[in-house]
Amino acid sequence: MKSIIKLCCATGILLGLFSCKNTSQSSLPIYGEREAVEKNIDGKQVVDTVYHTIPAFKFLNQDSVMITDKDFEGKVYIANFFFTHCPSICPTMNRNLLKIYTQYKDNDAVRFLSHSIDFKYDQPYVLKDYANKLGVSNDHWQFVSGTKADIYGIANQYLVYTAEDKNAPGGYDHQGYLVLIDQDKRIRGAYDGTNDEQVKKLMNDLPKLLNEAKN
Repeated sequence: MKSIIKLCCATGILLGLFSCKNTSQSSLPIYGEREAVEKNIDGKQVVDTVYHTIPAFKFLNQDSVMITDKDFEGKVYIANFFFTHCPSICPTMNRNLLKIYTQYKDNDAVRFLSHSIDFKYDQPYVLKDYANKLGVSNDHWQFVSGTKADIYGIANQYLVYTAEDKNAPGGYDHQGYLVLIDQDKRIRGAYDGTNDEQVKKLMNDLPKLLNEAKN
């Protein structure tokens, strides 16, 4: 299992290709590449910072319905990557995510999105059975599958490592991060879904992001 997430935060300096911005002590950082763009506003040239965002996507969900990024428009959501027969970190990761889902499942501002990296086996009916056994009771938590290129490509956009690996448990290697996305599709945090303290931190950070979304 890769132990280092491809996320980092620049505090005063830029570390590699990734950076983050913290506008106040109570604000969550923004992760990913950033670009300075000049804009003309009221006749004045100003420099604006454009941050990495999750691009458009389209995947088949557990109900054999095609869902897209539009279904998460204006929502705060938590994304992760797993596979249904994972013998290692996935059961713990998704049980911990279930705790958060249970608390927020009736909150229309919050969504959950789990991507299967087993593009061969995890068809919609398999994902549906998995979701039912886990205890998911509404469509606020989506389980999706797609082609290898599409799933692994979107994982890169979330800055999460995924790979088909015959030497890894279950044949796939991936990081167990729960990635927090804001209403503008920016990455605001990544938390080890197998670590109780990290999950608690996510549960503390989620209300902050929801409050920010209201302002």
